Amino acid sequence: MASTPPIPSSLADFDPYTPVLANYYAPSAYLQGDLESGLLESRHGDRLLALPEALLRGIYTGLEYETGQAARLVLRNCGRMWGKEFFRRFAQELSDYYQKPLSELEMGLFLQNLKQAWKTHGWGLIDIDWTYKNEGVLVVSIRNSPFAAATPPHFKRPMGFLEAGLLATWFSQLTGQDLGCVQTTSEALGAKSNLFILTAAARLKEGEAWVDSGLSHDQILEKLLQPAP
Repeated sequence: MASTPPIPSSLADFDPYTPVLANYYAPSAYLQGDLESGLLESRHGDRLLALPEALLRGIYTGLEYETGQAARLVLRNCGRMWGKEFFRRFAQELSDYYQKPLSELEMGLFLQNLKQAWKTHGWGLIDIDWTYKNEGVLVVSIRNSPFAAATPPHFKRPMGFLEAGLLATWFSQLTGQDLGCVQTTSEALGAKSNLFILTAAARLKEGEAWVDSGLSHDQILEKLLQPAP
């Protein structure tokens, strides 16, 4: 296995206790609704869409019925497109608000906005574990995910391909690396949170096969952290 570069210094060399200056994504300020028209917009003027749980369940069930195993690829590709657009909007909103490029924001401020944006959009509570950043691995935890909650009960393995696609594209855009993402635990299967592992895409070629074979989060992480031969 070829050596993998660490997460770039713009992410790796950070102080999580950088003072927070503002909360751009506070729901009371970010969400703008019009009762008469039924429209929901962001404070930046972008149209927002509310997805009922029944629709999310229907997407999972319909894709499985129409495409079978290919539903995984469809969801992941949808997540990648979603992640690309989300990153573009996130970068534009914060750059306009703080009057500086996203790359120049203090890391503490960046992380605070990311967590609040995730929560305000209704996607759950996101947290990033930087323990293995020097090995080129990030672990993302998402709790109270509506996508996990909508997973049909007959699925017996993590099915967060939509979120995995979003995270892979989002962090690829942020770091300038081609990153892959695999979900290793799911709230729908009784876990306390949905865990996702992000690292160089080439290292995760067998990631889904490892999950399918029943390997745990720790076992998959151990495989990725093994020194290159």
